[in-house]
Amino acid sequence: MFINCKGKLVDLSQPKVMGILNCTPDSFFDGGNYNSDSKFLNQAEKLLADGVDFIDIGAYSSKPNAEFVSEEEEIARMVPAVELVIKHFPDALISVDTFRGAVAKAAVESGAAIVNDIAAGMLDDKMLETVGQLKVPYIMMHMRGNPQTMVKLTQYEDIVGEMLLYFSERVDVARKHGIDDIIIDPGFGFAKTLEQNYEVLNKMELFNMTELPVLAGMSRKSMIYKLLDIAPQEALNGTTVLNTIALQKGAKILRVHDVKEAVETVKIVNMLMR
Repeated sequence: MFINCKGKLVDLSQPKVMGILNCTPDSFFDGGNYNSDSKFLNQAEKLLADGVDFIDIGAYSSKPNAEFVSEEEEIARMVPAVELVIKHFPDALISVDTFRGAVAKAAVESGAAIVNDIAAGMLDDKMLETVGQLKVPYIMMHMRGNPQTMVKLTQYEDIVGEMLLYFSERVDVARKHGIDDIIIDPGFGFAKTLEQNYEVLNKMELFNMTELPVLAGMSRKSMIYKLLDIAPQEALNGTTVLNTIALQKGAKILRVHDVKEAVETVKIVNMLMR
């Protein structure tokens, strides 16, 4: 189970860790923390030192009810951030967190290696065509609506069954656009209630029937802090618990804020499952 990142084959048979690095002022956990080149670069260096495999750079917050950001503003945030990391850490594998084809293209041309799309091409009809032309791995997430509307779109009869159908359809369209390396993301927290998030996690092994790598992104999310009645800043322990469960159910990538702890989790679960 390999993906091709800028000519480097990355083996996902052993789970990998993706570190979150936002250049947004309004992300739910770290918004505005890295508002200068030096702060942004220091965090990138920390992620790499802690053992990260991929750095996921986001320039548009996808939290519920997030403010709209224009395509031009997203590119203006994204491209300098990608170029800054590549300049100082040329071997870093960067994932670009965007649902817009133009942003993906600009970021990959600036050095990014992966496109991470919360909408699986549903919010930009040029996204799949663009990724197919770029020949980079593509992460497609399950979501309904957009960040502004998704909290109202949580009605399902069979949530996991409907998600599997969604991925089957979106993967088929992606393949027709020439996308070879596809990773699926159940989209914890996106168009799902707290209870639905745990139902999806409880049945997450069912996504392995797609025969595609699965990414789990639950780091410090509301499914943890609302359940425990704590702040996101206090949700690291809960994140580690859920990451452990996700790995045991077959997750191949953990998308996290706290890389060191996730890397340790992967090592422990790997030992347990030998």
